[in-house]
Amino acid sequence: MSTDINASNYRYSIVIIGILFFIFGFITWLNATLIPYLRVVCQIDSEMKVYLVTFAFYISYFFTALPSSWLLKKTGFKFGMSLGLITMATGAILFLPAALSKNYLLFLIALFVQGTGLSILQTASNPYVTILGPLESAAKRISIMGICNKVAGIMSPIILGSIVLKDFDALKEKLATLNQTDKAAELSLLADKVMLPYIIIAASLILLALMIKFSKLPEDIKTDIKDEDSKPQRSIFSYTYMWLGVLAIFVYVGAEVISVDTLIRYGEWLGIESNKAKFFSSITLFTMILGYIIAIVAIPKYITQAKALLVFSLIGGLFTILALLFNGFWSVLFISFLGLANSIMWPSIWPLAIEGLGRHTKTASALLVMGILGGALMPMLYGYFAENLDNHMAYIVLIPCYIYVIFYATKGYKINKIT
Repeated sequence: MSTDINASNYRYSIVIIGILFFIFGFITWLNATLIPYLRVVCQIDSEMKVYLVTFAFYISYFFTALPSSWLLKKTGFKFGMSLGLITMATGAILFLPAALSKNYLLFLIALFVQGTGLSILQTASNPYVTILGPLESAAKRISIMGICNKVAGIMSPIILGSIVLKDFDALKEKLATLNQTDKAAELSLLADKVMLPYIIIAASLILLALMIKFSKLPEDIKTDIKDEDSKPQRSIFSYTYMWLGVLAIFVYVGAEVISVDTLIRYGEWLGIESNKAKFFSSITLFTMILGYIIAIVAIPKYITQAKALLVFSLIGGLFTILALLFNGFWSVLFISFLGLANSIMWPSIWPLAIEGLGRHTKTASALLVMGILGGALMPMLYGYFAENLDNHMAYIVLIPCYIYVIFYATKGYKINKIT
């Protein structure tokens, strides 16, 4: 455990960070429901265009991660986290004019603002929970945070889906029979359904921001530890394993977002009713929780972080191949099982990539957060293949993702690492 935080503050900090990770999950995985919802509300007829939802949300991490790191150095963790929550609340409030106008661009701007707030929170909380205790058990602590994240993720599409996707199939059939005036009126009613949930989200985020600001959460923890790897201090550009870790985060996050946020739309494409398809992304997140439980029990007592990453990336490759070989519900099921494979990747890649970075830890954490860009670009690539092949074969984009993570788990995390 870090020497500058006692046992009482350690437990308190874990609880606070756990609440934040719950918020991450609830907001992030709402996108799985927003994709089919906005497809109808904004009358989008392109597979690629509808995945601008994930693009707008995750691209913000790329542009704001390094400024977030600079901000946290100036403000400290507590104020930075509060600012991140207020920024997320601003994004939630922007959903109101977006819904009133049914303007897709405004919805995307609101998602970008929410992603910006999350970028600040992620940049603060991930190194925080990593260095709160021994590095060799970091995957266990991050897995606990992951459970908080994915429990919220299971709840969010079910809650929002029950509101905005209620009688969705009947509505889509009805829209096809209406004239332009009546159709516009029905779409306005559908758009209004999202307003109350986002008012509640905004109010909750503001309340949590105030709680964090006035909490006993330690203002900072010791991250700028002495670098013993070389004298004089190594440049951050010399840590090849860290840069390869950024790419590992990129492909893993891309795979994770695809495995969750495309499933409702994939179910619709297969002809499965929306009232049933809305649960598919929750199945994926539930299997992630199973993976986190395995990590908590097994790491580092029975298996190292690197070995766990290798095993689960191999499982991810296997489930992807099976999803491509099978059709219909079985294909959906194997994509859902990717949650198990993806669960261990963030908890394992993160500590492997920041080990031994000393004073570069905060900057490296921001660079790793920038790797979340994969969640913006990879679903767009999936959308491209969905348009030019079909929604089933488009999952072939996952294969190179898992191949690269296998490389990182066997070779990449050791390149230029001095232990």
